Amino acid sequence: MASQSQGIQQLLQAEKRAAEKVADARKRKARRLKQAKEEAQMEVEQYRREREQEFQSKQQAAMGSQGNLSAEVEQATRRQVQGMQSSQQRNRERVLAQLLGMVCDVRPQVHPNYRITA
Repeated sequence: MASQSQGIQQLLQAEKRAAEKVADARKRKARRLKQAKEEAQMEVEQYRREREQEFQSKQQAAMGSQGNLSAEVEQATRRQVQGMQSSQQRNRERVLAQLLGMVCDVRPQVHPNYRITA
């Protein structure tokens, strides 16, 4: 009977060791998965930063050329406005004289389509 009891004790101890090994294996697996997940997250973050930096450099290059274009357009607009203002200053007196002449010089005459009926 003692040998059976001893055999059962050995089996229980072996089962306990096996359960501990399985638990340890599960813990290691969980740690490996967590570590793999963290590494993958770091890689994703690094890739995202690289792509963001690439996008920023391309956007800066594009905006730089657009900035030059907007400056050129603004300068051309200023030149056109200055030209219009100088033209207005040159022709102001002549145009005012023409308008005043047309308004003040009234010549009454009968319209050609008017018919006298009597």
